[in-house]
Amino acid sequence: MFQPGEDWNPLQARLNGLIKKKDHFEEMQKLLLGMHSLLHSKEVYGGSENTFMDELWEGLEDKAFRTMPTSKDDTIAWNIWHITRIEDLTANFLIVGQEQVLDLAWQERLNTKVTDTGNSMTDEEIIAFSKEVSKEGLYEYRKAVGRRTKEILEGLIPEELKRKVPKEGIVRIAEVGGVAQHPDAIWLLDFWGKKTVAGILQMPITRHQIVHLNASGKLKQRIK
Repeated sequence: MFQPGEDWNPLQARLNGLIKKKDHFEEMQKLLLGMHSLLHSKEVYGGSENTFMDELWEGLEDKAFRTMPTSKDDTIAWNIWHITRIEDLTANFLIVGQEQVLDLAWQERLNTKVTDTGNSMTDEEIIAFSKEVSKEGLYEYRKAVGRRTKEILEGLIPEELKRKVPKEGIVRIAEVGGVAQHPDAIWLLDFWGKKTVAGILQMPITRHQIVHLNASGKLKQRIK
């Protein structure tokens, strides 16, 4: 199992330093794309080596995907949904101002009516969601979101990094039900609304995802 402290933290530290230097944009963008590729299936970038996401998914049984070992845990299903929804919302609405990947067709494929990030879900709601959501559908949705974000990252220009995220993007996230109207979730709109594009790239596009993939890897091992 990958170790964030050894395998990821040095990359994140390097990104955080380069992203502040306009004359290092190409180096930063190459690093950013490389990091993003590790968070998704190798199919997203067309690579041949397994990524952190591939490592998690390999041999992942349905029971492990849907199980919450204790009340202090989440499920792998919830973790993958959580990071994928947040990437879909922030990359599309806040970085480039376009519509998200999730739509009615995807919801049918995912077999869920949930549209928010899941931040305010109770244990019972997490378990119910994890039982209903299509494992294969979620895997495909994550790939679709990864491919869309890849295009967005490839199209970045230096001048965009210091731009504040658009207020209309925050409004759209609320309108599409991306964030639940609950104290445990609504704070996200204010949190993201204060960020620049560079800030969104650092968190949640990179750092946030590795945290939940690592947690999922530990859940997989425990349930085994």
